[in-house]
Amino acid sequence: MDEPIATSRLNKRMAELGLCSRREADEWIERGWVRVNGQPARMGQPVSASDQIQVHSAAKNAQLQQVTVLLNKPMGYVSGQAEDGHEPAITLINPRTHWREDPSKQRFTPPHLRNLAPAGRLDIDSIGLLVLTQDGRIARHLIGQDSEIEKEYLVRVGYGDVMPTEGPDRGAGTSPKNTQAGFPEEKMELLRHGLYLDGQALLPAKVSWQNEEQLRIVLREGKKRQIRRMCELVGLRVVGLKRVRIGRVVLGQLPVGAWRYLGTHERF
Repeated sequence: MDEPIATSRLNKRMAELGLCSRREADEWIERGWVRVNGQPARMGQPVSASDQIQVHSAAKNAQLQQVTVLLNKPMGYVSGQAEDGHEPAITLINPRTHWREDPSKQRFTPPHLRNLAPAGRLDIDSIGLLVLTQDGRIARHLIGQDSEIEKEYLVRVGYGDVMPTEGPDRGAGTSPKNTQAGFPEEKMELLRHGLYLDGQALLPAKVSWQNEEQLRIVLREGKKRQIRRMCELVGLRVVGLKRVRIGRVVLGQLPVGAWRYLGTHERF
């Protein structure tokens, strides 16, 4: 007896193939831009791995118009929907806050806000690189279940009686507090690998001292408030957290509260 052929919904299959997001797939199917084995596709149509999926050039052209934005998020803004009276980061995406030195030279237009959504979180008390995109392929690449994209953070911490200067960056005229000297090496090793959150073992992390009061932490996962919770488990108090890199894209000189477009040459 023959084994039944495994199938999945067309939009899911298109997303798995990296053609687009599920939402985009549904839009394309509605517009008649998708064919399966030469026939017009139907919404919710089951397909197998052997089925041939063709996408009209109009869909690919629409995809080329999609933008991805890099924002240096300030404190006090939430990544997604407004909550508890705090504004979402997307409210900062406007012509006034567009970085004057944006190397892409792309001009802002209102359609760039349509379906623009954060690809990942950055806590309200954290600053730094936040990606917002219209491109479902980029969102899947950054936050999909199988994503292994690195995220790099600078984390100012205190330990025991030693507390560093407030905020993610030391102010002018202040001197460092030697948190590093008092922090046990065995706890440093735990930060790198061996901690559990929500009953699950965390993936190995890269952790090193950037200076005497600041850690450099690189993660390949993104549980809610993960770095702050990791630090609490080993007795560290976080007073400032800044994301400076996602994959191969760095925050660089982008000012706090400003944004720029992801360049056509840039890849995460």
